[in-house]
Amino acid sequence: MIERYARPEMKAIWTQENKFKIWLEIELLAMEGWVKLGVIDQKIAKVCREKAGFDCDRIDEIEAEVKHDVIAFLTSVSEHVGPEARLLHKGMTSSDVLDTCLAYQLKQASTILLDDLDRLLAALKKRAYEHKHTIRIGRSHGIHGEPTTFGLMLALYYEEFQRAKLRLQEATEQVAVGKVSGAMGTFANVDPKVEEHVCQKLGLKPAPVSTQIIQRDRHAHYFSTLALIASSIDKLATEIRHLQRTEVYEAEEYFSPGQKGSSAMPHKRNPVLTENLSGLARVMRGYAVTAMENIALWHERDISHSSAERYVAPDATITLNFMLNRLSGVVEKLLVYPDNMMKNLNIHKGLYNSQRVLLALTDAGVSREDSYRLVQRNAMKVWEQGKDFKEELLGDEEVSKALDQKQIEALFDLEYHTKNVDTIFNRVFS
Repeated sequence: MIERYARPEMKAIWTQENKFKIWLEIELLAMEGWVKLGVIDQKIAKVCREKAGFDCDRIDEIEAEVKHDVIAFLTSVSEHVGPEARLLHKGMTSSDVLDTCLAYQLKQASTILLDDLDRLLAALKKRAYEHKHTIRIGRSHGIHGEPTTFGLMLALYYEEFQRAKLRLQEATEQVAVGKVSGAMGTFANVDPKVEEHVCQKLGLKPAPVSTQIIQRDRHAHYFSTLALIASSIDKLATEIRHLQRTEVYEAEEYFSPGQKGSSAMPHKRNPVLTENLSGLARVMRGYAVTAMENIALWHERDISHSSAERYVAPDATITLNFMLNRLSGVVEKLLVYPDNMMKNLNIHKGLYNSQRVLLALTDAGVSREDSYRLVQRNAMKVWEQGKDFKEELLGDEEVSKALDQKQIEALFDLEYHTKNVDTIFNRVFS
């Protein structure tokens, strides 16, 4: 991941130093497991625990010769420990270390991502209540529909990211499994109790059954969940980008003092943060595809998944960490323009009440077909001639036969459209 999008806390999880620390802990915990079974002497395990260490540069040097990262790591550890290191990695295969480590790192990453989601949820809730009754026009197909509120839109996203949090918790549980079951996953050379000890100490669950690796549907589920969260981020980012368009201008990213929007046009205030999020979401969806491609491997294992995961695991978690924090900042500082919302709502002079009029006509005994014809006939005058919808209805003899002036006037009460906002908020935030 490029530095531009890497936040320090998440980046630290994927450093070589952290990876080798986890590898070493897995090896030492496995030795402890053997000690509990009476297979390895406690004194040997104590020496290994006290002397255990590694040198990243030395590991790279050894790997350049042996072409195997785990062997290079074990050789470096042995140089620190001495002869007692011969009992490290007893009965284990490389993937026992690699896959258990990856599970632990993904669990570490999820802890950060869940905190990120909590920040975003808090921002959405605060702004939703702030604009609970801020009326704006709702749009379908990009065309004015009926009134809603800006707070309802934010409440919808709050509920969506609540689902995202639940999905991430569940996906983390699915991927947070370790294995110390040996070369083919049969426990031929390692006792299952060793695996149980390692996983329990790391806060993982043992995989009920494995081959030489943990099965990659778990990882595909996890990275697909991250991509799904990124797509929800993209959805809100796209909404904000639309609202910031000059022709709409109902909300806007915060534009800080000294910020510049264009190298050529000094007047520009561009939605660069949300555009950035939409772009990163495309990358995240690509990681999900790669993770799904990793599911089908040869027999008990091959390593075609390994090279891909070296990119996907750090980059996907680092990218989503960045995206969630960027979106939280956008929501927290979002500039909202209620006057422009009301101005836009009134562009078509009451046309958003067409359904109310349609229903009132049918309630008055007019057939639905005739009611639709009457409402549409007057609505088209608004579109094509800039007429006032209510005035056209009042002047329509056929409409007036079914509805008197007082009834028509009552149909243009704006609060009618938002009368159930409290009910919806109670559903979302209770």
